[in-house]
Amino acid sequence: MKHPKTNQKNVTSCARLKVGEGYISGYLSIFFALVSFGGVLCFLFPEILTTPEYRHNYPVEILRGVLLMCLLFSFLFALVSLILCKSKIPSLLATVISGLSILMGGATVEIKQFNDLGFYVSLDWLLLDLLVLALIFIPVELFFPKRTNQSKFHEEWKTDLIYFAFGHLLIQMTAVSVQAPASYYFGSLHLEGLHNFVQALPFLIELPLALLVTDLFQYSAHRAFHRMPLLWRFHAVHHSIRAVDWMAGSRLHIIDVLVTRAFSYLPLYVLGFSIEVFYMYVIIVSLQAVLAHANTRIQFGFLKYLIVTPQYHHWHHSDNPSAYDKNFAIHFPFIDFLFGTYHLPGDQWPESTGLADTSFPKGYFKQFAFPFWKNPSDQQDMKDPSQR
Repeated sequence: MKHPKTNQKNVTSCARLKVGEGYISGYLSIFFALVSFGGVLCFLFPEILTTPEYRHNYPVEILRGVLLMCLLFSFLFALVSLILCKSKIPSLLATVISGLSILMGGATVEIKQFNDLGFYVSLDWLLLDLLVLALIFIPVELFFPKRTNQSKFHEEWKTDLIYFAFGHLLIQMTAVSVQAPASYYFGSLHLEGLHNFVQALPFLIELPLALLVTDLFQYSAHRAFHRMPLLWRFHAVHHSIRAVDWMAGSRLHIIDVLVTRAFSYLPLYVLGFSIEVFYMYVIIVSLQAVLAHANTRIQFGFLKYLIVTPQYHHWHHSDNPSAYDKNFAIHFPFIDFLFGTYHLPGDQWPESTGLADTSFPKGYFKQFAFPFWKNPSDQQDMKDPSQR
């Protein structure tokens, strides 16, 4: 198979923002302003914009404090950007958005009485996850980058942010796609005894068991997306990433998301794992999926043989033929070892990542439509998608 190597320098290096120019402050001010605005909307319209499983358990006063801090940071960074940056647009835009948030109630906004409407978008989960992950991984990639020439604002980051947003907002669609067929096929099997046994396990046993079971199912789905031509059409969107970082891990076609999450969540539902374990699983899988794609040189020591790390998963994205069809696991590398798909050559990292130069379309909506009418393998001179 001929698979020309992508020139990583051409796709990851762009004008790097420098400290002291005010642009970084401007972007940060807009970020905190948008989080604040979204938070106020969640307080005003909880029946539409918050996740039912979470909304009744939120520490409201703590969230008000977080909202206040976001507003303060937005104005602070806007002021810094206004002073340092030649362009005043970022600071003015952030000020307008934060001002609207305050006019709508700000951190003192009241929660209105409401009735569940039966449908919702998980804006609360999007905002909280984005805020937490950004506070963790932006500093990690800023101070400990593996690829130092890879800008935070590379040409693909806006597309990846859209993927991140849609993947979080459509939790309800994912839940329905899993629970409906699970109830139909397994609801009449009377598995209450199994459920009681699983839920009676100590939390420190039940949680690792849940991670193991879901990783086995996720491994199967992931490998199928590489082996089956029809599924590879959709999974190729994820492998089109050339600037692999913490945000890029969200670049998954909605078909990929639904199938993979269904395979991951189905055993949790059927085996009856407790709701506490399910919530902890969602948190862990979110963190580890982001960590696995992070552009960081942090050494994990012997842990890299026990859990999936950036080095391990970056080999999965390598454009080196020796790494094709390797490292499918999301939690435990030993699963790949058991099935013969393990690849971790010492301390080496792949030289470059992504698909070959296939003129893969840019932008969320073009990439959404692309698999329905075009086979990415045709452009890559790849007759067998299992070679990816």
